Amino acid sequence: MKTLVALTTTVSRVMFTIAGIAMTASVVLTCSDVILRIFRRPIMGTYELVGILGAIMVGFAIPQTTRVQGHVIMDFLTTKLPEAWQTLLRVVTRLLGVGLFFIMGWNLWILGNDFLKSGETTMTLGWPFYPVAYGLAICCLIECVVLLVEIFERRRVEP
Repeated sequence: MKTLVALTTTVSRVMFTIAGIAMTASVVLTCSDVILRIFRRPIMGTYELVGILGAIMVGFAIPQTTRVQGHVIMDFLTTKLPEAWQTLLRVVTRLLGVGLFFIMGWNLWILGNDFLKSGETTMTLGWPFYPVAYGLAICCLIECVVLLVEIFERRRVEP
């Protein structure tokens, strides 16, 4: 179990770094495009790139955010319940999350296959969509593993 925890920790941190790079690139690209538009030299495909970077940003940040419990939690009612009920609710919500992210990952993989077969690309740059769909599918499946590990691992929140 320790190996799986270490693996999910490492993978989640690497993915979070990729999300941060995508966020930085999105900000730099948007600011550069705005400045260059003043000189009538906009960056072609900015809208497409920012959309792709946004998908990467969100998808790749989810596992680490789950690991550090960075999501908004409405626990004002559940903290008043007995410990056994809190544990049960924690396990049930994690299992529901595993189911949801598995379905999302599976459908994104199918979407990636469809994009690959059809040759779907962005309008301006002509970049294919399938790598983004496959990447997000993998993010969802990694989130499933993180949630499963979280069920069995009772730990304090770490940065």
